[in-house]
Amino acid sequence: MTAASVAWSAFWLSPKAAAAEPVGQAVRRASDLIKRQEPPRINRDLESVITPQNSRVLILLGAQRLLLLAGDSIYIDTPVSTGKRAGMTPAGIFKILEKDPDHRSSIYGAFVDSRGRVVRDGVSLKVDSAPSGTRYVGAPMKWFCRLTYSGVGMHVGILPGYPASHGCIRLPTEIAPLIYHNVKIGTPVRIEP
Repeated sequence: MTAASVAWSAFWLSPKAAAAEPVGQAVRRASDLIKRQEPPRINRDLESVITPQNSRVLILLGAQRLLLLAGDSIYIDTPVSTGKRAGMTPAGIFKILEKDPDHRSSIYGAFVDSRGRVVRDGVSLKVDSAPSGTRYVGAPMKWFCRLTYSGVGMHVGILPGYPASHGCIRLPTEIAPLIYHNVKIGTPVRIEP
């Protein structure tokens, strides 16, 4: 475990952050969970220090946080939303394999008609068949940074306050371009459980 993840774990496991949940509590609304997620933090003192050559990424699945580091100093600490089931977002050591500011999913998206109107949204090409007269349009994945050849990457997405993706690491809209511009192909990424 790195020094940054130890520091973050110490905060996350503090009595204030780890308030006990009542036993037998009813299912909570997503809006209740969103309020509990700490907002992104940017260390503006590091803006002149961080570069794609000295940056690295640490993703903490249990905390649903991403740290963009310049050496051992945290430049960005942001909430994320990762894979909704264990293993969908793999733990381990990776590197940025590809960068694409306007990437589209090759698996998840919508079927649209000849005029571009959505006929069916939220489809998976692994499961769904295109209705007659439609074509597939991949879901937008702005500021995409690929981590695996099977499709896991970091990109803009909805953050409901809990793991909810198909495996990718969803980022806040305002944070994704900062990460994108401060990493390069080959930047190390560590994903910890």
